[in-house]
Amino acid sequence: MNRKYAGWICLLIATVFLAGSAGATTKEGVIKRGFLLCGVSTGTTGFSTVDEQGNWSGLDVDICRAVAAATLEDAEKVKYLPLAEKESFSALLSGEVDILSRNETWTFSRDAALAVHFTGISYYDGQGLLVATSLGASRISDLKKVRVCSQVGSAMEENLDDYFARNKIEYKNVIFETSDLAVKGFSEAKCDLITMQQSMLYGVRLGLADPKSAVVMPGVISKEPLGPVVRHGDDTWLDIVKWSLYAMITAEELGIDSTNVGEMIISNNLAVKRLLGQEGSVGKGLGLKDDWAYQIIKQVGNYGEVFERSFGSESSLNVDRGLNNLWNRGGLQYSPPLR
Repeated sequence: MNRKYAGWICLLIATVFLAGSAGATTKEGVIKRGFLLCGVSTGTTGFSTVDEQGNWSGLDVDICRAVAAATLEDAEKVKYLPLAEKESFSALLSGEVDILSRNETWTFSRDAALAVHFTGISYYDGQGLLVATSLGASRISDLKKVRVCSQVGSAMEENLDDYFARNKIEYKNVIFETSDLAVKGFSEAKCDLITMQQSMLYGVRLGLADPKSAVVMPGVISKEPLGPVVRHGDDTWLDIVKWSLYAMITAEELGIDSTNVGEMIISNNLAVKRLLGQEGSVGKGLGLKDDWAYQIIKQVGNYGEVFERSFGSESSLNVDRGLNNLWNRGGLQYSPPLR
């Protein structure tokens, strides 16, 4: 098991027993409460950030809004709980949140050792490198002797150790207690590069005093599939969260978005009719109304809309979709058929 979790893994497993049967009726609890409790990051550009007025935005935020639209018919009925990495899974397991939507990586150790389900992959990511422009490197293989700002005991540090050893790249670790301190160290030129999920590096670069002083290297050194997480013990809630994400992906594939969904509801296309609740009982198995997907698309949008405003051309990051494009456009985003 990754040493990152070794210190607290037993505590998290024990938390399941304290949670008891709380997860057995998550949907009913959300409906009775009147809002969804969503665990997010403490602030990660593209995934979850909050403005001065208290308005949250980002991909992870919109996933929770989609679940609220499906369950409560109102995407705004969400309370966001910012969680540090070390407390995120314990908050989920203890019932503090209904869903963890916090750019978490789906790994074997989390899936097998913790009483949680990853419900799907909302963002295909990988560990990347943000490198000082002064090095003159255009790709990872150009690196020679470098100093690396690292967070102590992180999985990212282990991945980098393995990759640099295999590729015979000499380096020295400059260790910091937290990722924020590592970023600060990089900004103060205490090292030549910093490594973390590539999606996060674009925001780190924009936050530098001079964004042109660093470049995000093309390519990644690990697989980091990110997605929302729920507790064990409530299959209906697992399905609701899973299919809320799949509904947005399916909608994009079918050409349905927040601006035309009202017109598409009268379509003769059988797949469109099923998705929008006009054919079959698509809500019955989830315990929802048949228009649950319509509510998601109308209030939140399809996956492409969410991506573009969080990471793409409508955002400050302007990240290419790459692997997060639809499967029929050269990417990996793919939903099981809704039938």
